[in-house]
Amino acid sequence: MFVFVCAGCGAELTASLSRVALPVHAHQYFGNGLQLPVLMESGTFAVEPEPWGPPWRPWDEIGPEEAAARGIYAPVDVLSDGAPGAIVVAPGDMRGTVLIPGKRGGACCGLAGADGPNMACAECGLPVASRIDDCSYWQAVWLAPDAVCRLPADGCDAAPLTWAELMAQGRGTPPFEPITGWGSPLGSDLRWSWSPQWTAAAGNALAHLVVASQGRLVTVPRGLPEEVFQRTLDTLLPAGPPTRRAVLAGPGLSAFDADADIVLVPLHPQTGETWTPADPADPADPATPAYPVPLPFGMWFQLVVPEPRLPVPTSGLMAADALRDDPPIPRPRDVFRADVEAFRRTLARLPAVRSPWLREIARIPLQDLYARLV
Repeated sequence: MFVFVCAGCGAELTASLSRVALPVHAHQYFGNGLQLPVLMESGTFAVEPEPWGPPWRPWDEIGPEEAAARGIYAPVDVLSDGAPGAIVVAPGDMRGTVLIPGKRGGACCGLAGADGPNMACAECGLPVASRIDDCSYWQAVWLAPDAVCRLPADGCDAAPLTWAELMAQGRGTPPFEPITGWGSPLGSDLRWSWSPQWTAAAGNALAHLVVASQGRLVTVPRGLPEEVFQRTLDTLLPAGPPTRRAVLAGPGLSAFDADADIVLVPLHPQTGETWTPADPADPADPATPAYPVPLPFGMWFQLVVPEPRLPVPTSGLMAADALRDDPPIPRPRDVFRADVEAFRRTLARLPAVRSPWLREIARIPLQDLYARLV
């Protein structure tokens, strides 16, 4: 467990926190005027390894050489010149801070943090963090890495859950969730939508799937995986044989399918590690291993176990006039749309994007790419 303190005076700024993996949707902007929940679970923090936040530099000022040194291999609109290592926590875990008047960051409904830290240490006044709670952003507080220090706290972290324990918990991320407009009275503007977490994770996974395709059409398992990935893959990749086959793999499932070209595998929610089989293939085997495409564990689990587990065995048919107290979750009316920005961000950071055919995809203008993916 750790606590973050002010680098200027040593005052405590957070509750005791344990580290988890940075959510794939940490920097997501979803919809227009929508109210998103808190990004981080209470009692946890995550670290952004890349520079993030102002000042921002356009691509014309950076160039491919400097970008490649930072692990970015295709043009992007802007890059941050902020300090790497920003720490994100839940707003409710902050202590001893005050908002800086006038630092809204160009927000329309709340705080956006676009003009630098908007929270200061209550003891010495040092700007230490940026509160983000504007519409269509995940609510979070980003601690400036050069303004805080991390110290051990009382208590100790439990060992990360094993894959078997994660499977036993059965905590999937539902693909649909209710979302309301910013400032609307509770329930007055409520609608069911595809989960923002799923759209961001799908955008990230699609970048890996396109790279793994080697320029050929990719097929994914029938059902929810097909609904989430197949339409976009058919749009971005050339039609016709030969095709590459993607399958689900991970804890509780059989080992990698010997005939699969691509495997959709989970990321550990605490460590961020990608699942690998306990008995990997023989290193002497000349066969090319399947390309692993990472998915957040909650999304992967929902793809593997799409229906809630019943508490007791059942049989037979339910009477037509039976009144259920567990109605099915309403489905959104629109088709699934992957997050375009997440797709572009991930693709630009994969070295394979330097190949000519992938570079052509990376160069598609944002609006054109959005039109193709929706």
